[in-house]
Amino acid sequence: MFCVIYRWRLKAGRENDFIEAWRQLTLAIREQRGGLGSRLHRAEDGSWIAYAQWPDRAAWEASGARPSAEPAASAAMAETIAERFEPMLLEPVADLLVR
Repeated sequence: MFCVIYRWRLKAGRENDFIEAWRQLTLAIREQRGGLGSRLHRAEDGSWIAYAQWPDRAAWEASGARPSAEPAASAAMAETIAERFEPMLLEPVADLLVR
């Protein structure tokens, strides 16, 4: 498994638009690209964080090399983002989450 943490600051008042676009894009990635899904969080500092899982790094890289799995959702998401941070790439070494 391979995981990625994404982090953004959103434009004020655009949170619901972001959530819906994120949901649509995540579902498209899961259905079309083999992604294993994602969780979206709002942090105490006001930033938004998504934790995404992939079968392996190669699948994530292959997906990123292609055009968006859902161009309209990608564009809608981009319109809501005030600041985008570099993704954090993670190789899990232990997993105690409840499945």
